[in-house]
Amino acid sequence: MYSESEIAEAVRFNRRLERMPRFRAPPPLTRAAIQSAIALSAGLSLKRPSGVRVSSRRIAHQGRHADLRLLLPSGRPRGLHIDFHGGGWTIGRASMGDAINSRIAASCDLAVLSVDYPLLPRTTLSEMIETCATAADWALSVAAQEFGTRSVTMGGESAGAHLALCSALRLRERRTDFHHLAGLVLFYGPYDLAGSPSARNAGPDTLVLDGPRLMSGLQRLTPGEGEASRRHPSVSPLYADLRGLPSVMLIVGDKDPLLDDTLGLAQGLRSIGGEADLIVAPEAPHAFNRFPTRMAERTNARVRDWLSARHADRVDSSAGS
Repeated sequence: MYSESEIAEAVRFNRRLERMPRFRAPPPLTRAAIQSAIALSAGLSLKRPSGVRVSSRRIAHQGRHADLRLLLPSGRPRGLHIDFHGGGWTIGRASMGDAINSRIAASCDLAVLSVDYPLLPRTTLSEMIETCATAADWALSVAAQEFGTRSVTMGGESAGAHLALCSALRLRERRTDFHHLAGLVLFYGPYDLAGSPSARNAGPDTLVLDGPRLMSGLQRLTPGEGEASRRHPSVSPLYADLRGLPSVMLIVGDKDPLLDDTLGLAQGLRSIGGEADLIVAPEAPHAFNRFPTRMAERTNARVRDWLSARHADRVDSSAGS
């Protein structure tokens, strides 16, 4: 799906990344500074497609609270997309997705709801997943009333992809209307918290992520737990029963240390007859769709097309019935 010139541009950009610091979970003071900078940037004037409206709200559902960021298209939404931001479970805010989510809202005519979930170490991983699942449960409950649609998709990037998939698996067990979830879009997620082979073998030449510290970072997500516990399906969805999930779009770069997580998930879905559309971008590291390259733009456009098709299928099906 990528041209030779797009791949060559990605290689050139990787040379710049080689000189840049790698991401790892920051210490408390650095974490606070990063969060403050993200909050400040959310208040600045950003280039968004014309007509996209942005608002925030706090919801209460099933005894829990969740903070949400809502991006609405200019007209009536024909579907709802739920987004979970990345940031290694330790940093980040829903506003980080505005640039990508506003284009989804505008070009796909979707309401986009991004979840500001609680972060480590102020919460536990299990509590974080439960808050995300609660927010998604609320969205499915009110989609028709609040947004005029029952067609819902969900997704995220990196840690957000992990939270999206964990949330979907919990919703599958709780909601009789789970079939309204039309699809999942999962960018380069960590689905095996005990460490997939590519994560275990990540070295110092890894781009974006700190390869040698990747495994110790995953171990800190479940302190005091052994490998067996970290592989439990409640936190490592690679080992979950994947039956009954909607269509899934999986995106990862071939230079991402989480490559095997995505490949393993695609294989698991296909082995049970599930629909898994897989994109493995050449010469692409972690978070490649966020970079100023044509490969990133083509990938994000492909995701928008996929989302439009999933919601169109639901709209056509409703009209036919």
